[in-house]
Amino acid sequence: MSSPLRFDRAHTDDLMTFLAASPSPYHAVANAAGRLEEAGFRQVEETAAWDASAGGKYVLRGGAIIAWYVPEGASAHTPFRIAGAHTDSPNLRVKPLPDTGAHGWRQIAVEVYGGTLLNTWLDRDLGLAGRISLRDGTHRLVNIDRALLRVPQLAVHLDRSANTEGLKLDRQKHMQPIWGLGDVEEGDLIRFVAGEAGVDAADVTGWDLMPHAIEPPSYLGRDRELVAGPRMDNLLSVHAATAALAAVAGQNDADIPYIPVLAAFDHEENGSQSDTGADGPLLGSVLERSVFARGGTYEDRARAFAGTVCLSSDTGHAVHPNYAERHDPTHHPVANGGPILKVNVNMRYATDGSGRAVFAAACEKAGVPWQSFVSNNAMPCGTTIGPITAARHGIQTVDIGVAILSMHSARELCGADDPYLLANALTSFLAG
Repeated sequence: MSSPLRFDRAHTDDLMTFLAASPSPYHAVANAAGRLEEAGFRQVEETAAWDASAGGKYVLRGGAIIAWYVPEGASAHTPFRIAGAHTDSPNLRVKPLPDTGAHGWRQIAVEVYGGTLLNTWLDRDLGLAGRISLRDGTHRLVNIDRALLRVPQLAVHLDRSANTEGLKLDRQKHMQPIWGLGDVEEGDLIRFVAGEAGVDAADVTGWDLMPHAIEPPSYLGRDRELVAGPRMDNLLSVHAATAALAAVAGQNDADIPYIPVLAAFDHEENGSQSDTGADGPLLGSVLERSVFARGGTYEDRARAFAGTVCLSSDTGHAVHPNYAERHDPTHHPVANGGPILKVNVNMRYATDGSGRAVFAAACEKAGVPWQSFVSNNAMPCGTTIGPITAARHGIQTVDIGVAILSMHSARELCGADDPYLLANALTSFLAG
């Protein structure tokens, strides 16, 4: 196990800042874009014509961002090196008619998004964040980062089997947060959110809002060798990939043999099937337009894609000390052991032997230790954007990530060194 003081913690400090400032996918991509802007990138609109200029560019669409850096002298058939990730996390989402309540309690109607651990949302102080859509077609980010909501658990006196037979939660009846007392008033929540955003409630015609735990990320443990925080799955990877792309863009163009790309998608937690998800056309469209803007043909596009590799970075499972039997007996990833290579021969992960070699070379070049993850044969294996990216675009894809505990909890746990190690491995990969 590495020393807790072995690595510079500036990257992890910055990760915690990023997590706290990104309570929704929309905030995450805005923050990633801001960091890329500081590194010299500029936003291009999908509705505008693209030029052949070199340098860093990015596209924003909802909760997704695609960013790329074209070195001076890059040809139309120059392959891409892609760091993939996703911006969404399992949580609760506000319904279209949000105002509800009963027995003198005012509540907010929510849906359960993705495979969240429901019990981790109980008895937490929750804020509210996301975006509102205005009548003129624009959007406004909202972050009410204070104790506003709470999903109260039933007292043990009224559920005496909770500690012996397990807590049983009905997703419809038991997960609606309270936010006050009194009679239910239609439109109350959106009027409140509009006031917080400084706009007229009459101008709000749509919303994508979600509660979030307001407890900030923090170091944990006697020697502060762990980090606890929200949305590590998968903003940890978004942050690392953003830092890696900015670092590569700062190098000498002559030393960059590929076009490095950040592809951070929304909706991974519910299947990726959306216009901002990995199973949508966004990444392919951006890459193709980049080829064609540089004067390329379909033949150039095919050559570029044939030489492209994607590292799909998502969190994986560290061995759990209380449930080690749930893991494969010979594969026990540990915190601060470096990024993990995720393998599943049934293609729940896209890694094969050739991809393993690409990842191993990047880690060796960066001086980064790495680990292997495979599921216990008796347990179902999760999946991520890797197989989708490989199948949709026909590009070699390797699934990697950081080993964490409490995945899909409102608050997850990782080693404090691993985010830095992942960012270094991604930088090495993107730089070629």
